[in-house]
Amino acid sequence: MSQESTDLPETDEGWRERLTDEEYEILREAGTEAPFSGEYVDHDGDGTFACAGCGTTLFDAKTKYDSGCGWPSFYDAPDDRIETRLDTSHGMHRTEVLCATCGGHLGHVFEDGPEPTGERFCINSAALDYEDVD
Repeated sequence: MSQESTDLPETDEGWRERLTDEEYEILREAGTEAPFSGEYVDHDGDGTFACAGCGTTLFDAKTKYDSGCGWPSFYDAPDDRIETRLDTSHGMHRTEVLCATCGGHLGHVFEDGPEPTGERFCINSAALDYEDVD
């Protein structure tokens, strides 16, 4: 999906029909793909990354960098496109990153990233779609 969708599923069944099994597990059940297994870990390009659930553009490829963590990492995201909340699962205290449009789980953000933000948005590849810039 390359464009933001305003026609979002209203039921769990609708999300299951719209997403692949892996996308559903990550976006709707807050799952995590295995490190270094995702399609976009080593991806280079000049495009944009959008939410695989609804198509909302989330990250500019210019903010992507190699953090060595095993997931695509970005140092910036538009405040109006993402939401964050405390995640205490697995006995940890982390900041979860969600798509502000559809509420899909994207990954987590940490405060050990590069300048200028100092943030590392650690995002699951399966939660993203990539589109090249024309």
